[in-house]
Amino acid sequence: MDETANRRFVGRLIYKVLTEQTCVREAIKLFPETKDPNIICAYHALVHYEADEDIRYHDIEYRDAQDEYLEYIAQTLSSGKILPKNIIDEYKPYYSGIARPWHDGLRSAVKEFLRFINIK
Repeated sequence: MDETANRRFVGRLIYKVLTEQTCVREAIKLFPETKDPNIICAYHALVHYEADEDIRYHDIEYRDAQDEYLEYIAQTLSSGKILPKNIIDEYKPYYSGIARPWHDGLRSAVKEFLRFINIK
């Protein structure tokens, strides 16, 4: 798939999460491997969405703001467009790619875990 098609696909995945047609974990598994910063940004936005589950439960304003933010990302990507630079830059501290399930045993699992918690 080309990058525009990948963006559209990811936009639809985010919509499915927001409309509770799929869970975040399943959507994340379906993200395409890419170097497109728009898709990587969307990936990290969804990871944060799931990580903030407790905050979202207790703070309705936070939940609404986060939902609107993700909806904007989904709308932009669904149309094949690129995200504004400030949104991409907001997630850059987390950009080490898209996490993939490990297939090479314990060493890969540990490496992926350390990468996930930003220890390299």
